[in-house]
Amino acid sequence: MLKLTARQEQILNLIKDAIENTGFPPTRAEIANELGFKSANAAEEHLQALARKGAIEIAAGTSRGIRLLGVHAEPAAPKVPAALMMSLPLIGRVAAGSPILAQENLEASYSVDPAMFASRPDYLLKVRGESMRDAGIMDGDLLAVKKVDSAKNGQIVVARIGSEVTVKRYRKTGSTIELLPENPDFKIIKVDPEADEFALEGLAVGLMRTWH
Repeated sequence: MLKLTARQEQILNLIKDAIENTGFPPTRAEIANELGFKSANAAEEHLQALARKGAIEIAAGTSRGIRLLGVHAEPAAPKVPAALMMSLPLIGRVAAGSPILAQENLEASYSVDPAMFASRPDYLLKVRGESMRDAGIMDGDLLAVKKVDSAKNGQIVVARIGSEVTVKRYRKTGSTIELLPENPDFKIIKVDPEADEFALEGLAVGLMRTWH
């Protein structure tokens, strides 16, 4: 059993809770803010210590590149009987003006174990581009999405603005909605609900990655 300090245990539990509640590990800044550190560097030092002890693995180059290891990782799931699997449609490029689940947007369907996700998803969306890279969401990933018509600040959503569908972090202040990228190379999208044709198409509840 790994011998962790009380602070390391606290950070490890914070990582587990974030993954369980949002599907994604926290950033260094979020850890620092949650635990009252003065800077993200303090969080980084504790993460490096956890990595040296084999509790986590840190991927270079992304702010959310944290993976639980060993006894702290999710246990391997037993093989799920076919009868318990769910079929999810895969949405590729969304045709302008069409509902997201319209037939012309469907590329394929996947049989998946519902237990993989925090909430039961309604569809998979193929991610395009690198705007959510630092949230660990890469070009080509399949984002599991639950259809909703409202979201909380900080949640990762699928949103439609006009004829464009995008994956971003949601923030609403008063009547102003902002869609935040997780990559400094991309700009925040500001939405005026009265002027812009805007709709929430769903909430990210998990991620599937395919390797070729």
